[in-house]
Amino acid sequence: MVLKALELGADAVLVATCHFEDCHYLFGARRAAENFEKLQNLLRILGIEPERVRLEWISAAEAPKFTRVIKELVQDVERIGRSPYGFHS
Repeated sequence: MVLKALELGADAVLVATCHFEDCHYLFGARRAAENFEKLQNLLRILGIEPERVRLEWISAAEAPKFTRVIKELVQDVERIGRSPYGFHS
């Protein structure tokens, strides 16, 4: 899904998951971390800036953290530029 979003022109993608100890799917957050590491390697191979994809552990009770992460992601996009793959108006 992350690669599809980038292919369709997303400037960045946030992968947000629960904290390891709070994951209702028992191993979902750990699997996300493992897959994220593989994804970062693939992005490098494809020549896509790894800063375009970010993994964060955020609970539903952490609105200030969510706000901070989104602002940082927007700043990253401003620094590296819009996606060269999508259509922008």
